[in-house]
Amino acid sequence: MMKAVLFDMDGVLLDSEEYICQAGIEMFKEKGYKVAPEDFLEFTGMGENRYLGGVAEKHDIPFELEKDKARTYEIYGEIVAGKLEAFEGVVAFIEKCRSRGLKLAVASSADPPKVNINLEEIGIPKSTFGTVVTGLDIEHKKPAPDIFLKAAANLDVDASECLVIEDAISGVAAGKAAGAKVLALTTSFSAEDLSGADWIAGLLTDVGDEVLDW
Repeated sequence: MMKAVLFDMDGVLLDSEEYICQAGIEMFKEKGYKVAPEDFLEFTGMGENRYLGGVAEKHDIPFELEKDKARTYEIYGEIVAGKLEAFEGVVAFIEKCRSRGLKLAVASSADPPKVNINLEEIGIPKSTFGTVVTGLDIEHKKPAPDIFLKAAANLDVDASECLVIEDAISGVAAGKAAGAKVLALTTSFSAEDLSGADWIAGLLTDVGDEVLDW
């Protein structure tokens, strides 16, 4: 019986990939290096350590993890102020889950600064969720199942009793590896790319009751 819903953040609750990509490009530019948006694509959903670090490796750019991440978040916060909105249907879907007595979590590979900025900007309080797990809370990032296993444990449920909602290939793999059922949204990748999910939809507005009725 389903007991909880574990939401990824970027690509599920909102779309901020364009802005974190822009912030990353600007951070590298300040360091004297030019990178392109497509350089970041293969690292989407893996957390900023890999999102930024992977691009640095690809172009052999010296990378100071904590310093460069902090600067990226500073730029990101300036860029997104007043620009982020929750995807259509997100608030209604959360209310639907709550009306069914389901526990809720955010399980995002992003670091706390980005998670906090995003939730504040889209007007969904952290208190909406029973737990918020970030990339700093686990050792092995997606596609490893750790983040969903931890979110489920924090909610005192088994991962097999959870619905994971994801948009990234690595996230779908992580949810399935955790033993959860997975709903994939095609906000970042094609349905073909996300074929490992149990259900696939465009946005939460397109999701039928069967996704919650199991």
